[in-house]
Amino acid sequence: MNDTAKNASRGSVLYLSHGGGPLPLLGDGAHREMIAALKEIAPLLGSPSAIVVVSAHWEEGRPTVTGGASPGLIYDYYGFPEESYRIAYPAPGEPALANKIAGLLQSHGFDAKLDEQCGFDHGLFVPLKILYPEAAIPCVQLSLVNSLRPDEHIRIGRALAGLTNDNILVIGSGFSFHNLRAFFAPSTPEARSMNEAFEQWLVLTCSSREISEAERERRLVNWENAPAARYCHPREEHLLPLHVCYGVAGLPAGQVFRFEIMGKKASAYLW
Repeated sequence: MNDTAKNASRGSVLYLSHGGGPLPLLGDGAHREMIAALKEIAPLLGSPSAIVVVSAHWEEGRPTVTGGASPGLIYDYYGFPEESYRIAYPAPGEPALANKIAGLLQSHGFDAKLDEQCGFDHGLFVPLKILYPEAAIPCVQLSLVNSLRPDEHIRIGRALAGLTNDNILVIGSGFSFHNLRAFFAPSTPEARSMNEAFEQWLVLTCSSREISEAERERRLVNWENAPAARYCHPREEHLLPLHVCYGVAGLPAGQVFRFEIMGKKASAYLW
């Protein structure tokens, strides 16, 4: 059993690329590799007592936590087939855990709040319907902060680091490549080279054991200096769940999963 599998018994940390809207659940061939990767990852995660998802699709002025006992789903996409608005994922909420998360954040200087009305967006229900299709594990969703500061999101993760000791799975749901225009533009050698250059930088930054934790954090905070950073992320909301995950873990990722989504190289990281 590898170290990642051993750690699954106490709770894991996973940053994943969740694909384009509901397409992974609609049989879209351009998401085949991503779906296969998530199915490979699923048994490594064990059976967590609860799941906390930091979604790229929820931003607030301060860290906000879903506090409801039975959150509904938010179909926060448009222009997709009618069936995509009937997707069900009736996972229960976990108000006690939500309160604990808010308390941990507050004790670390964040003005965190609970939102008992907010539902789960597709950053949660799309990947979890693949990882845990039975929807039986309680879930809590945590927002990004709309300052989009990388250092702030690492600190948010550090505030929640103890959660994994309670067999809680922390997921950062984003996308390691998120340039919407590029998905629909012609593929060129230059575009492929920029995509690959950033992915290589990200894999090295997140998983190399030759990098000190101080250097790893510096690289993540200054991610805009990476090769082709702003081509791959014109806006950083899909990258920042990774910063929260690193803050929780504080170590190099134990496993890296690489795949293509809609013709672009992407990745996932498991601690």
